[in-house]
Amino acid sequence: MSQSTTNRSTKRSLGQRMNALWEYANPVKFMALSGKVLPWAVALCVITLVPGLIWGFFFTPEAANFGNSVKIIYVHVPSSTMAINIWVMMLVTSLIWLIRRHHVSALAAKAAAMIGVTMTVISLITGAVWGQPMWGTYWAWDPRLTSFLILFLFYLGYMALWAAIENPDTAADLTSVLCVVGSVFALLSRYAVNFWNQGLHQGASLSLDKEEHVSDVYWQPLVLAIIGFGFLFVVLLLVRTRTEVRRRRLHALMARERMIDA
Repeated sequence: MSQSTTNRSTKRSLGQRMNALWEYANPVKFMALSGKVLPWAVALCVITLVPGLIWGFFFTPEAANFGNSVKIIYVHVPSSTMAINIWVMMLVTSLIWLIRRHHVSALAAKAAAMIGVTMTVISLITGAVWGQPMWGTYWAWDPRLTSFLILFLFYLGYMALWAAIENPDTAADLTSVLCVVGSVFALLSRYAVNFWNQGLHQGASLSLDKEEHVSDVYWQPLVLAIIGFGFLFVVLLLVRTRTEVRRRRLHALMARERMIDA
């Protein structure tokens, strides 16, 4: 078999796999698959999040410079991580909507927004609680804090735009564009400390640099808590996306009935 024939066969196989993947953008297939995945996601969430939080809050020592306040990282760091990554997920699904026009992707982005804004609020509140004893103030116009506040406002704007526009396809188009623009601040929220060294906020808690990396006694339950928050997001996303699919189906049926009655 020639090299060109092998390449064509590989490309054809890859194309078939991609088409099979896109099939799950069909609402019916998505509902069937997500219904099967959801119980497993709930189980994984419970067996990672609960032990991670219990381990972190009750079985780790006080920190030399922070006391018991260090334990807030088991909520602050995972919520901050999820707030940024949820926006990235919304960016990906928004681009899929703009390019492929798959309704499930737009509905998934819409469903993720409420989860993302909640994680951002938790991050800001826990950061303020931790910052007061550490910095002597609940708020400072630190680069990372400021970029996170702007990210929070983008989340609110995204949800407000969905609520303000009646036509769902138009709303999906405009919110997708907003999501692309807001991704700049998601990037800044992640790398602000690297961009501006003068900020009050400490460096990354999880880092390849041993001088910045948190001690192993805190690192291990922190990783477990982050994984648990990730599975929690998957659970909430599936539940909310399934609800959005049902709501869209209901609106379509109601619109069809109104046309028949007219």
